[in-house]
Amino acid sequence: MLLVIDVGNTHTVLGVYEGEKLVHHWRVWTDREKTSDEYGILIRNLYDGSHFSSREIHAIAIASVVPPLTPTIVDLCVRYFGIAPLVVGPGVKTGISIKMDNPKEVGADRVVNAVAAFSRHKKACIVVDFGTATTFDYVSETGDYMGGIIAPGANISAEALFLQASKLPRVEIVKPPTVIGKNTVAAMQSGIFFGYVALVEGIIERMKRELRLDPLVIATGGLARTIASESSKVHVIDENLTLDGLRIIYERNLAPGP
Repeated sequence: MLLVIDVGNTHTVLGVYEGEKLVHHWRVWTDREKTSDEYGILIRNLYDGSHFSSREIHAIAIASVVPPLTPTIVDLCVRYFGIAPLVVGPGVKTGISIKMDNPKEVGADRVVNAVAAFSRHKKACIVVDFGTATTFDYVSETGDYMGGIIAPGANISAEALFLQASKLPRVEIVKPPTVIGKNTVAAMQSGIFFGYVALVEGIIERMKRELRLDPLVIATGGLARTIASESSKVHVIDENLTLDGLRIIYERNLAPGP
């Protein structure tokens, strides 16, 4: 089995693949202070609760956007699984060309998403990832990564509102019953939820006009189903896109060749 690990700023998502089938996945908080031993114990506990054994894992692939934590995750792979993992980065075969001024600046998660989106759909795509940041990435009809947009994530915006406005509470990001809120919590939820729906739709429309194309729009990330399901501009919601991209990249690096 293949273990894939997507290390994000807020959450770390782990998945186990048997061939092309995702047989289990977990989402945990990313903690920069945890040691490799603490992460190792956490993963073993997840495994025990799912009736898996670490001995069933034969390979590991990692995408990380938290550089200080990457060595910790690599260390736990070696110590607890006896496996040197594949870490997505320069020198790893992805199968796509990155058409950026500095390709090394592009986050591993965005590259992995682009790989999975084109591999699955074989057409021009816009990938919207609802993570700590909300990112929009354009993948061309030939599978090249062409660039994108980075906006603050919904959780960041909600937390900033709570921290900077002394009379406003911390609220959960959910769709409120009405656009016009009848109390402070409902008004904040409306502003955050419908504000992000409008942000997503507005940026997608501007991208389409600039491209003069109508690409397939794929949403992924922790808040994808919450926010993207409200938008008619999003065609596909795929919460496991990043995990599948890691599987695909791992398989591409198994093959011989340059």
